[in-house]
Amino acid sequence: MSTDALTFPADFTFGVATSSYQVEGGIENDWAEWERAGKLKEPDVRCGRAVDHWHRYEEDYGLATDVGATAFRISLEWARIEPERGRYDAVALEAYRERLLKMKARGLRPVVTLHHFTHPAWFHRETPWHQPASVDAFRQYARRCAELLEGLDALVISFNEPMVLLLGGYLQGAIPPGIADGALTMRAMENLVRAHVASREELLARLGRVELGISQNTLAFAPDRWWHPLDRALVRLGAQAYNHAFHEALVTGKLRVNMPGVASTRVDIPGARDSVEFIGVNYYTRAHLRFVPRPPFIEFKYRDILGRGLTDIGWEDWPEGFLQSLREVKRYGLPVWITENGIDDRAGERRPHYLHTHLAQVLAARRLGVDVRGYLYWSLLDNFEWLEGWGPRFGLYHVDFDTLERRPTPACDYFRAVATSRRLVAPATQAPLASQPSAAR
Repeated sequence: MSTDALTFPADFTFGVATSSYQVEGGIENDWAEWERAGKLKEPDVRCGRAVDHWHRYEEDYGLATDVGATAFRISLEWARIEPERGRYDAVALEAYRERLLKMKARGLRPVVTLHHFTHPAWFHRETPWHQPASVDAFRQYARRCAELLEGLDALVISFNEPMVLLLGGYLQGAIPPGIADGALTMRAMENLVRAHVASREELLARLGRVELGISQNTLAFAPDRWWHPLDRALVRLGAQAYNHAFHEALVTGKLRVNMPGVASTRVDIPGARDSVEFIGVNYYTRAHLRFVPRPPFIEFKYRDILGRGLTDIGWEDWPEGFLQSLREVKRYGLPVWITENGIDDRAGERRPHYLHTHLAQVLAARRLGVDVRGYLYWSLLDNFEWLEGWGPRFGLYHVDFDTLERRPTPACDYFRAVATSRRLVAPATQAPLASQPSAAR
């Protein structure tokens, strides 16, 4: 392979990603209520102070620049900004503005997510996503967010992983708001698209121009039984609904979802066509799908077919699917940003190899004409991992959850070497196989 094939262009961005609830601490929102209701995998677990990024953000910006990052993804916490419907907290708005300005001054381009799963406590009671009032509620919030972004040249993400929010919160009832209703899922999905359009209008009105997209969790899908026609059909339907429905709606203006026996919709959304400037991809793993003869007719598995060892959270290490996902989004003809990619590696030994194999797929995608502009590693820090609580560790920096001390993992050296040289260097050692928590989750 030529030297050029191992080199990232000079304008390629290496960065890191976080989200407010998972790192800031001291947030009262729908997830805090969910925890108090005992609905995590360990009922007594609380996010609480998280890793106190709210007070240690300047230290954490320094950690990001120390590994060669030039972009830093955060989310704005709606519950801080609008703790009561219609009342906006001036102190919180000023604090976020200060953080963004200091980020920019440190040479870190802000990548700002408006909605990363969480909501103010009032939202699901007063303006839930399956009701039209949700769109105006998000519009008013986005208007305040637009004020924070003036002069920053931020990359903006309206929604992080909307399909995860919908499947978990509206179809399975596993996360807030805890609904399990296919028809309401589709209404909520339509309103999320409309809310994206509304946020775009507010951002353009204030900023004049904006680079706006969504971050879509993208899975590589495979049939659990390669020979079974219904497993193969599920792969086609699942990939279209899960990976592409939102992106297609924001490029074509047409929202089309077909999940037979579960939920479907066909609707044109005014203003949605060409409402994104980039495609955001979050990639972690591959899932094997099996048809089962009972609702929701699908069984979801992670398998270690090649013997690489499942990651510590139980996901398949499948970098090949990263290239597959990037090639599939080439169809939209837009720049691509990898807004999340990472591994739960609790010993800290596999992450350099994971980075190497996945960054190799980014270069392969670029050689095939996919316009990948940047790579944001998830995450800068170990943090609170939603239903999983404090077990998983995705951070470049290990965090002692008692003392909150940040310590570099071996991946910091590897990330820095690639980000500063712009070359795909080999990791110092091969990764050991992980323990096998289970073959399916």
